[in-house]
Amino acid sequence: MTLPSTYKQMFSTVSEDGKLTMALHDKPMPTPEADEIIVRIEATPINPSDHGVMFGGASMDQAVSSGDGADKVFIAPVSPQAMAAMKGRVGQDLPVGNEGAGTVVAAGESEYAQSLMGRVVAVMGGASMYAQYRCVPAAQAMPLLPDCTAKDGASSFVNPLTVLCFIETMRSEEHTAMVHTAAASNLGQMLNKACQADGIDIANVVRSQEQVDILKGLGAKYIVNSSSDTFMADLTDALEETGATIAFDATGGGGLASNILIAMEAAAARTPTAFSVYGSTNHKQVYLYGGLDTSPTEFAPRSYGMAWSIGGWLMPNFLAKFGTEVGSQLRTRVAKELKTTFASHYTDEISLSDALDSEIVASYNAKSTGSKFLICPQLEM
Repeated sequence: MTLPSTYKQMFSTVSEDGKLTMALHDKPMPTPEADEIIVRIEATPINPSDHGVMFGGASMDQAVSSGDGADKVFIAPVSPQAMAAMKGRVGQDLPVGNEGAGTVVAAGESEYAQSLMGRVVAVMGGASMYAQYRCVPAAQAMPLLPDCTAKDGASSFVNPLTVLCFIETMRSEEHTAMVHTAAASNLGQMLNKACQADGIDIANVVRSQEQVDILKGLGAKYIVNSSSDTFMADLTDALEETGATIAFDATGGGGLASNILIAMEAAAARTPTAFSVYGSTNHKQVYLYGGLDTSPTEFAPRSYGMAWSIGGWLMPNFLAKFGTEVGSQLRTRVAKELKTTFASHYTDEISLSDALDSEIVASYNAKSTGSKFLICPQLEM
């Protein structure tokens, strides 16, 4: 196969005058080293974790697009306050896109790299996957099973590995059940399937009856609606029944993490033990792993007793801590269950150029439950 001399790749840039620009740049086609492969990217999802690099602190309600096709440019102003936080990236062209999948069209001379020629593989590409081609280390690619397409494998890393790392974190810290917020999301649905398969109880926190119905349809047993007047009572009941003492919070801001800890302490108080002014002795842990709520995180520590922690959680950090053997085991499970537990469903398929259209950006930046966009870089722009 003859490869083009150049290909298109998406970059996000913040200028000194307070303007964020996303555009497609021409990149020269590389020659793979011995242990590298070139993947023709055919599918790459837009995940909430991609938005930070794509948009930073830009004022998205003032965004516009100009130009057509491969020359389209997305522009949004950045406020002085946001510029202070983004000072470190001013003037840098940052590539975007955390993961994707496609066909190996060139390979270096190593035996393993050559064995991947013509295979469909998934890649976690270090925030560079919104591109027509990617040159990556062969060891970084996950070969898909023969019956899987690039679309099947496009979301093989961020959500599936996060799900499995949640479970491993829970087990390694000696908890027996968990809480998850924004639980009707694509990731939340995967987590429910994995927990059901592994016999783990999970208390799902959602914010609407529609989301309750989504999870009921998947067989979820414990679902609480944060918009209900009885939310705290319902959450406490669910925590008493499940015994969940660890939570993974996708919202990040507001008082939800604090309310979970309050409910954990209230659930523990229902089990008779020796009285202590310091509260229950069971350790309660909430990890913040997302930022769907950008307001300040609120705490009420006097309501939790003295056995609790709140911290940040990031999947790559977990994998780095637990090593390559655990990572390999988790990736193997993902590959086997891509069409079942870890199947992703997309509501829209768009080109690289479409992903720069301000109206389309507004749709996928809304992060609506049930809405997931897939960029197909080989589509005509």
